[in-house]
Amino acid sequence: MKTNKIIKQISMLLIIAVLLSSCGNKKEETKEEIPHETKFNIVELNQHQFKIAAVTLGKIEMKALSGAIKVNGMLDVPPQNLVSISAPMGGVLKSTELLQGIKVTKGQVIAVMQNAEYIQLQQDYIDFKSQLEYLEAEYNRQQELAKENVNSQKTLLQSKTQYQSMMAKVGGLKSKLAMLGINANQIETGNFQNTITLTAPISGYVTQVNVNIGSFVNATDIMFKIVDTEHLHAELIVFEKDVPKLKIGQKVRFTLANENEERIATVYLIGREIREDRTVLIHCHLDKEDTELLPGMYLKAYVEAGTQTVTALPEKSIVSFEGKNYIFISEGLHKADANYAFKMIEVKKGIEELGYIEIILPEDITPETLIVTNGAYDILAKLKNSEEE
Repeated sequence: MKTNKIIKQISMLLIIAVLLSSCGNKKEETKEEIPHETKFNIVELNQHQFKIAAVTLGKIEMKALSGAIKVNGMLDVPPQNLVSISAPMGGVLKSTELLQGIKVTKGQVIAVMQNAEYIQLQQDYIDFKSQLEYLEAEYNRQQELAKENVNSQKTLLQSKTQYQSMMAKVGGLKSKLAMLGINANQIETGNFQNTITLTAPISGYVTQVNVNIGSFVNATDIMFKIVDTEHLHAELIVFEKDVPKLKIGQKVRFTLANENEERIATVYLIGREIREDRTVLIHCHLDKEDTELLPGMYLKAYVEAGTQTVTALPEKSIVSFEGKNYIFISEGLHKADANYAFKMIEVKKGIEELGYIEIILPEDITPETLIVTNGAYDILAKLKNSEEE
């Protein structure tokens, strides 16, 4: 009996020991989970890491940032500054010295055309002009006869009709010759010409050459294109939702695809038609003309839509992680191990301009809170590595 009692007591002690051991393990697991949860938001850097990352601290700043609208667009020219050159009448291109990129001045000869029909037009003009002189004399004679009642009114009207019809033909041919650049007064002396010259209607640069010497050109064919780059403008594509923010006279800051320096333009016209992609075209004049620029150059622009003072930080202060934006605030220097501690805080971004970003901060962040303004991505990398470990 005594032996059984002892065995029961030993068994009870073993069960109690197992239970106590189990509870102890749970407490240890709980203790391990707490640092892991804190580890997600807190990161520490030793003195060497702090120096290598070039970490600098700063405070929240109040910045006057404009509510700029970010848009894309391209450089273009007004219709009157882009000219397509065609021959007023078909013919063979006899000569030209134009190449893409060549500068031409208004009135300069840019091509010589040749066609036998040019001579035929001049012959018809001389022929009709001679008939006109005869019909004019006949009409004057019939008028004199009509005064003496020698002829009938019918004869007078027929003479008048023939004279006026021929006068219209001569006038039409004279206008055609003028379009070809042929002087009617010269061909009346018998000086016919089998070529015509095409001249540049504006000064500018040749952007297209679509013909070659010896090719036949129809009147509808575009031979050359000339663009005057002295009055380029910026055509911006603005989404429908941003149009109410725009006003005539607003300033536009833009950069070209191959440049870093900003240029300035001014909103001149706002389109009145919403296109299929729900955008509106905005016409802007460049504040400073540059003849070296070319139509068709793509650009990125910011349209200034009013200035407001907001809480802001330098761009380097904000890091992106898993689709959210964060900053790191200083938790001070731990004296025990001389490590710098930083806490990751989620924030929301607002206006972005001139290297600064507006941020909407949590309520517990005060103007005196020290924030990492440089080296934030290095701290984020250290945090990620700590999580993986």
